[in-house]
Amino acid sequence: MGFRDGALSRRKVNARGHTRAQGRAARPRVGAPATPGCLVAPLRIINKVAWNIRNYRYVGDVSPCAVNIVYGELCAGRLALPVTDGRALLARGALSVELEPEDVPPFVALPELHPEFCNMSIGQFEGLEDADDVLVNSFHDIEPKEVEYMESTWRAKMIGPAVPSFYLDDHRSPSDKFYGFNYLSGGESCMDWLEKQSANSIVFVSYGTFSEYEAPRLEELGNGLCNSGKPFLWVVRSSEAHKLSEKLKAKCEEKGLIVSWCPQLEVLAHKSIGCFVTHCGWNSILEAVACGVPLVGIPHWADQPTIAKYVQSVWCMGVRAQPGENGWIKRDEVNRCINEVMDGKKKDEHKRNAVNWMQKAKKAMQEGGSSDKNIARFVAKYSST
Repeated sequence: MGFRDGALSRRKVNARGHTRAQGRAARPRVGAPATPGCLVAPLRIINKVAWNIRNYRYVGDVSPCAVNIVYGELCAGRLALPVTDGRALLARGALSVELEPEDVPPFVALPELHPEFCNMSIGQFEGLEDADDVLVNSFHDIEPKEVEYMESTWRAKMIGPAVPSFYLDDHRSPSDKFYGFNYLSGGESCMDWLEKQSANSIVFVSYGTFSEYEAPRLEELGNGLCNSGKPFLWVVRSSEAHKLSEKLKAKCEEKGLIVSWCPQLEVLAHKSIGCFVTHCGWNSILEAVACGVPLVGIPHWADQPTIAKYVQSVWCMGVRAQPGENGWIKRDEVNRCINEVMDGKKKDEHKRNAVNWMQKAKKAMQEGGSSDKNIARFVAKYSST
């Protein structure tokens, strides 16, 4: 487990005075046995080795509390496989909404179809009760019931949204605009293109760094985008581009721009973006929240169906596309969802709620906010040992 920009944001650690120079000064002499001050590793490994060395054990998680609770309760034996809905967790006050079968992470809803992923997802929470600190990339206001349940059950602390300070109006680190790494480079052309577009007019489409889709599904998505009549920016990785037909590419050129990569956070913060069509990966959702962008959720697997449920039914900042008979999202459904968010009766409500969550996210991470305080306490705890 880890966070998108490292185990805690570097800007926060450095802001508290834990400098590289101090880190160098603390290194043992050559040849001396090294004793780590803080062990960051999968919990299975932590449980085997942590008691034999003088250190603290903390775990960081990159899913929302709602999903962590499902996996954590399964690991603790307080929930049984298969998980077909969320009624038991709702009754305990652990969740804000009842999960329907289609909202449950598929690894635990149909464990026989995904045994390896099921075991891995649940197993990562083994020994959670024994960790000194549990850090979660979320914030209190967006999941209040879930946060309080994790705090009381596993002593969890929220430290999110873990995005660069620039996008959270945190004036302590105004130059902090990047995560510090990119899998790919480029993106200048799409930013130039966005500068020429009207405010709130563009549909931004990105399915994450690693998601892969069959050619027919991409064809449905692409045709749905074109049929919506909205200009769009669509990220199709170079490894996926061959799946698009020449006919679809030509059709897309009339209304949109297809790129192989873009600086997603910078794009989401651009004034031209009207909605974000996303696979509902948690990092992408937090970035959209930080930028106040309404969503069209097209979840694929893992924690994404649960997150899509919250997008539509709890946070009310967008809609979730519904699959057809074969489980695919059809072009008409893509078209419907985009127009509902951009032009529908609830478009103002979706935007208003998105902006509201943006303001709450910024408040959590700014100086004195709930997540900022948790980060400060964590850093102070380990800096003093």
